[in-house]
Amino acid sequence: MNPQKLSAKTKDVGGIPVARLIPQAGRRTIGAWCFLDHAGPAEFNAFSDGLQIGLHPHTNLQTFTWMLEGELWHQDSLGHRQLIRPKQVNLMTAGTGDTHGIAHTEQTPEGVKNLHAVQLWIALPMNQDIKPDFQHYPELPEWEDNGVRYILTTGRYQGRTAPTAQHSPLLGVDIQCPNAAKLDIPANPSWEYGVLVIAGKVRINGETFGADELAFIAAGQAESFSLQAEAGSHFMLLGGELLPRPTLIWWNFVADSREALRRAIEDWNNGSARFGSEIDLNGTRLTRLPAPEMPGK
Repeated sequence: MNPQKLSAKTKDVGGIPVARLIPQAGRRTIGAWCFLDHAGPAEFNAFSDGLQIGLHPHTNLQTFTWMLEGELWHQDSLGHRQLIRPKQVNLMTAGTGDTHGIAHTEQTPEGVKNLHAVQLWIALPMNQDIKPDFQHYPELPEWEDNGVRYILTTGRYQGRTAPTAQHSPLLGVDIQCPNAAKLDIPANPSWEYGVLVIAGKVRINGETFGADELAFIAAGQAESFSLQAEAGSHFMLLGGELLPRPTLIWWNFVADSREALRRAIEDWNNGSARFGSEIDLNGTRLTRLPAPEMPGK
């Protein structure tokens, strides 16, 4: 087994360091996971408004927010307004096809001075008619085994099942090792896997991965693999069944063709009812973000 090492491209977003692991040239997806950002950890000064992301749309995907520190308000065009706290998941579904979509905003509450989260997208199976939706998961399976701490964010692992809804088979496990540990990770040989290192270092098949690096394990490589973690390591294990077709991403849209991406851009910029009810932004610092035009290639 030869894991592929992917290093993050890090940008400053409103004073928050955001490390993007996928998509990038070397790897577009891990199963249906098609986007992976590690946001923070960030400390806001007394004059900062924190994170303020204006109204923006999504198509053919789910946003999966895994909160580590701080708090964040979610508000969407279906009428949901939900505060997410550490050890909780927000799962927003845009729906599939040219008639479905969703829009939302994200804000740190007044007085909250830190933020640390993992933000993922899940490409939806576009051969299914999936309606827009939003679910908040305040409690997830959490346990300790041989000094290693686990939280199951989605899927099944070590005989436990997360309540998180799925439209394709996926796995997400948050793992913390206060002490040095060796873990034997069971794997489905037909799946792809990724290990995102949030803090510390892990070693897989002789290769060392540090913070904001991703170990990608292609399908067909192993029915299990071993991982050695140094004391204080924190990482996320991701896995999933391969996508049946290529997935295209532009800005906040996922589609199976360039034409579908163009329609999403036009629909959003022209105020189509496809994206649900407009959210009242009066009295906030937020704006409605226009979709940029798609390049020729």
